[in-house]
Amino acid sequence: MKTQNEMICDMKTTCCTIVCLTVLGLTTTLGQQSPPLAPVVPPRPASPAPSLGEFSSRPQLLLERAGAPPPAELSLTRFNLDFPGGTPKELVAAIEKATARPLNAIVNDEFANLRLPALKMTNVTVPELFQALVLGSKGSATVGNNTYSTEYGFMTGSSAPPSNDTIWHFYAYKRPPPAKVCRFYSLALYLDRGIGVDDITTAVETGWKMLGETSPPTISFHKDTKLLIAVGEPSKLETIDAVLKALGSQMGGGGIIRPPKPETAAPTPAPAVR
Repeated sequence: MKTQNEMICDMKTTCCTIVCLTVLGLTTTLGQQSPPLAPVVPPRPASPAPSLGEFSSRPQLLLERAGAPPPAELSLTRFNLDFPGGTPKELVAAIEKATARPLNAIVNDEFANLRLPALKMTNVTVPELFQALVLGSKGSATVGNNTYSTEYGFMTGSSAPPSNDTIWHFYAYKRPPPAKVCRFYSLALYLDRGIGVDDITTAVETGWKMLGETSPPTISFHKDTKLLIAVGEPSKLETIDAVLKALGSQMGGGGIIRPPKPETAAPTPAPAVR
């Protein structure tokens, strides 16, 4: 049998062995590197669907990002024109010959025989030529006793800037003159103060002449009633009012002389009741 001392020595040896094995196992475990954890990426938010405006502006944005300038608009063709005068269709043909390209133009049959003036232009575009044609067409035409304002030319119904492919259409119209009115002016008080009828009418006609009126109103004096009768456009008859107002101011009337209002007779007192 082992003695007590031998048994204690065996226990110490066993404990040392256990401790050594434990330390060795921990060292091996700590020496092994754990695999790295994968980074957690949050989910990307869903992008909204692009609008029509984004689709239309996308080519422009790509060009700007690439540093390329946007495409320049095609310039209008410039040409020289020596048109001797003629119909609208003949003018269109002359422009097509000068520009060596077709022109989109519409001329209705009602204007097919309208005569256009001679046009001689240098280094112009079609819009510049048509603008000059419209400005030169503005005028007046007298038919009988009526004067009409006239205008004609080529115009486009599009709001886009004109180009070589713009569609033009020819138009022409005559504006009727304003409606005439008949007015009566009493000259009795002016005549009583020594102003003659000829003096008044001469002043009125001089005013119309200085205004450049080509068709002034018609005036006539009626001796029996001492009335000046005028027929014409309301805006032109204002000259007569201005003359009479000025004459009234000269005579201290402060304007057009009006006949004095009749005095109202005092009411007759009722008889006393007895």
